[in-house]
Parts: sequence; C-alpha cells; structure tokens
Amino acid sequence: MDAWRPKVPGITEVLHAHFTHHAYPVHTHTTWDLMLLDDGVVDFALDRTRHGATDASRVVLLPPGVPHDGRTVNATGFRKRVLYLSTDVLPARLAGKAVAGPILGDAALRARVHRLHAALRDRDDALEAQSRLAFVRERLLVHLDAHRVRPPGREGDRLAARLRELLDARLADGLTLGEATSLLHAHPTHLIRSFSRAYGLPPHTYLTGLRIERARRLLLAGERPVEVAAAVGFYDQAHLNRHFKRHLGVTPVAYARRRHSAVPVGRPAPR
Repeated sequence: MDAWRPKVPGITEVLHAHFTHHAYPVHTHTTWDLMLLDDGVVDFALDRTRHGATDASRVVLLPPGVPHDGRTVNATGFRKRVLYLSTDVLPARLAGKAVAGPILGDAALRARVHRLHAALRDRDDALEAQSRLAFVRERLLVHLDAHRVRPPGREGDRLAARLRELLDARLADGLTLGEATSLLHAHPTHLIRSFSRAYGLPPHTYLTGLRIERARRLLLAGERPVEVAAAVGFYDQAHLNRHFKRHLGVTPVAYARRRHSAVPVGRPAPR
C-alpha cells in the first residue's frame, strides 16, 4: 500500500493498494472516492444497493456522505488506485447522480485519471497535476449532468498569448493553474485547450521546455547543475536531472562536461 497527500488543491489523499483478504466495514467519506480498478474484482454496496466492479476499463465514483462498504471476491483480491477529491472539486449536491450509477464505463475518463495518477507520482510538477485534475473534474461533471464542454472560440488565441506571456515571465517562480485562471479570468480547461490549440502543447509541457532550454544555456556557461536547477525553477537537482535526461538523453552533468567538446551530446566519442 502507498498513500500520500499531494500538493494539489482538491485532492486530499492518493491511495494505491492491493488487497487479497479484506473487507471494508460500512462507512462514509467527507470526500468523493474516485477509484480505478487495475486488477481483480471488488464487490461493494452503496446506499444499500450492491455493485460488482469486474472490468478494469471502468471507473468507480463514490459520493461523500453516502454509506458504502467494499470487499474482495476471490483469493487474488483486487488492485486499485484511488483519489479522494474534496467537495471543492465536485459539489456534494451532485451525490444523487453518483448514487444512481457509481460505475462509469468511460475510456476517456479512465485515461484522464490514469494520467493524473502518473503526474501525482512526480510530486514536483504541480502545474501538470493541476491541469490533469481540471480535465478529470470536467469529465466527471459531464457525467453528473452539471457541465457542457465549450470548444475555444476566437478569444482563445488571445487567452493563449496572455498565458504564454505569464509563463515566460514566471519561468523560475512557476505558475499554478489557479493563479493563471484568476489573472486571466478564464475557466481552467478552456484556458488549457486554448493554449494547446494555439501552440500545439499544454502549458505545463511548454514551461518545462522553457526551463530545459534555459538550463542548457547556464550549463554551457559553466554553472553547476545544483545552481541551475534553482535558477530555472526546478524543485532540486534530481528534478532537473529527470526532465533533462528525458529531453536530451543525458544528465546535466554529462551535458556540461561536453560543452568544450566537438562530440555531439548523447553520442560516444570516437576511439
């Protein structure tokens, strides 16, 4: 079992668990329980109606304040990933729709939740996790009959340009999604869609690319990787290393060592 509280507003806890012999007693949450069943079978009752989750393509959504339980069905148990979402993400007044249908057969929603879990594993990239949570929330609100998706219009290009200016100016300090939407008076997913349509990549990916580009210049100027990480907005050197290697195939140290060499970065020197 692995559990933690991420630095993402609206997510009170993340839980990854594998149960082989376990039964939850009847209980309630003050949060929404958003579960991916990765393997096995789980049986649960919600508001005294029993349900069985047997398909790993499904998503289970349990609302706050409604009694439920959960138990393994066979010896192999079940493997799950759960996000506990506050009522700031989904209002408690929407619980009735979830009680009526807690198991959602939505491949797009499952993919969004899966990508959010992956982003939460990298606990230093808050903007990505916040962005992915916004799209999970949007999809859930559609299921709960509380939202309709509006594609970006002409104003989207202006929003995208203004967001790009903010990201350029906040390279070292970073920018939360909440700050961006407040400053630009825009809905989170509308803002992200506008930016992605205008520039071909989401805001968090653009910001990471900016940071890597700046880091390369500083490394070639002789700055130490630990100093570069802080200067360009990465949490620490390990955070810089992870993204730098993903972008360029080598660590910042290896890149810096080759700055006076004619050997292309990422290729071995000729013998």
